[in-house]
Amino acid sequence: MMDVNAQLKAVARGIETKEVDGVRSFVQTLAQTYPSSIDDVWDAVTSAERIPRWFLPVSGDLRLGGHYQFEGNAGGEIRSCAPPSAGSAGYSVTWGNGMGEPAIVNVRLTAVDASSTRFELENVAAVDAIPEGFWEQFGPSATGLGWDSGLLGLASYFGGGEGGISPEEGQAWLATDEGKSFLRGSADAWAAAHIQDGAAPEVANAGATTTYNMYIGM
Repeated sequence: MMDVNAQLKAVARGIETKEVDGVRSFVQTLAQTYPSSIDDVWDAVTSAERIPRWFLPVSGDLRLGGHYQFEGNAGGEIRSCAPPSAGSAGYSVTWGNGMGEPAIVNVRLTAVDASSTRFELENVAAVDAIPEGFWEQFGPSATGLGWDSGLLGLASYFGGGEGGISPEEGQAWLATDEGKSFLRGSADAWAAAHIQDGAAPEVANAGATTTYNMYIGM
């Protein structure tokens, strides 16, 4: 599919526990630069036709104030939307599965040059909205592995032409040895980010392993 190690290294990850709009939150960030113009990347991450080519089928009203739903996954409301202008763009959505308070997901695009764009995703989850014991058991890997898989899909899409890979192909690949290596590497990278945020190494590493085992069905 692609060079797993290169993809893992291409993504900058961070986790920070801080106040967001007066609410104590876990804020996870992922960023990667893709070899395409900001207009093209914007279209790829906002178009109902193109999103399924690298992520999941999506339905709904994909405009400001509209609601969306990813097939078999999360849904929510589009809170803000700013198409490309002066080298930047972005949108913000609620992200949830109908159970409990949804997270906020912010996507920002920045033109690096005419043919490359930095994509940054921020996942903001209120600490009090997370089920008791969940963060202690899984840590940021629970969310991070899913988002890492999304950035992998986008990298594969821009690296492999307009066809991309289907969600079914992506899921099948994650079950291979190469796919499991990617998930393990992602979990370890999130453990490192968790430690950087102040978590005890044994707690962060245990959470990463628990999440990895959950993803591979152990």
